[in-house]
Amino acid sequence: MGLGVGSGKLLGEKMDEKIIVFGNKEIRRAWHEGDWWFALEDVIVALTDSKDPKQYIQKLKQRDDLLSEGWVQFVRTLSIETTGGKQLVNCANKKGIFRIIQSIPSKKAEPFKLWLAQVGSERIDEIENPELAQERMKVLYEKKGYSKGWIDKRLRGIAIRQDLTDEWKDRGVGGNVEYAILTDEIAKATFGVSIGEHRELKGLERENLRDHMTDLELIFSMLGEKVTTEITTNKDSEGFEECKDSAIRGGNVAGKARVDAEREIGRPVVSEDNFLSVSERKKKKKLIKVAS
Repeated sequence: MGLGVGSGKLLGEKMDEKIIVFGNKEIRRAWHEGDWWFALEDVIVALTDSKDPKQYIQKLKQRDDLLSEGWVQFVRTLSIETTGGKQLVNCANKKGIFRIIQSIPSKKAEPFKLWLAQVGSERIDEIENPELAQERMKVLYEKKGYSKGWIDKRLRGIAIRQDLTDEWKDRGVGGNVEYAILTDEIAKATFGVSIGEHRELKGLERENLRDHMTDLELIFSMLGEKVTTEITTNKDSEGFEECKDSAIRGGNVAGKARVDAEREIGRPVVSEDNFLSVSERKKKKKLIKVAS
């Protein structure tokens, strides 16, 4: 997902695994702690044309005391590929890059600052009116090529997921790690494969699995989580172990429904396909028929 400002490929857009481009300037990056980290010197050069980016960064820190104080929170020294081999380079993740950009007195940085202001305003509006966030999400999925039907299912799945995690939180389940374990139990019971195996089947690395699910996979995923929520409530499950039992039970209900569906449609629900690839094949078939 790009930032939507300036020219060229921007921070966050997937290109080469180690390099992105902004304004015809290459920006090196490394995957670290579950996030992309970008070479600070490259970002400074892209936004300022500085001949000495290291010195420029030092001057930024001298001018902005708050930036200097928070430096260790969002800057890491990481091993980055260079023309001379791997070197240790100061890098920041997207949040850190945005903070540094705010301190850059350059016309080239103005589009980023305006974009950040716009995003901040939009987020405040969405807090006041959550429907705006849902509309924004619809637009993003449409731009990626998803159909209205798929988007409706995906958004409904998000709502069901939120209801479930709210129940877990209220019942003493301890945060994201335990959420992930319980979610994997539902997935294994629903689909017969773990989330990791499902991702591997689709050839995914860091992408969101649900964004690559087909219609049927989304439907059964929703079923497993919705039934889990109902069982958790009805059994008044408390704590991780009881919620885990409810998660397995909920996933088993969806799993039985999946097996019945597979028997009727004559093929597995879980597949290596994702919705976009299926849609593209359908489009190509239509084009072939028209051409013939």
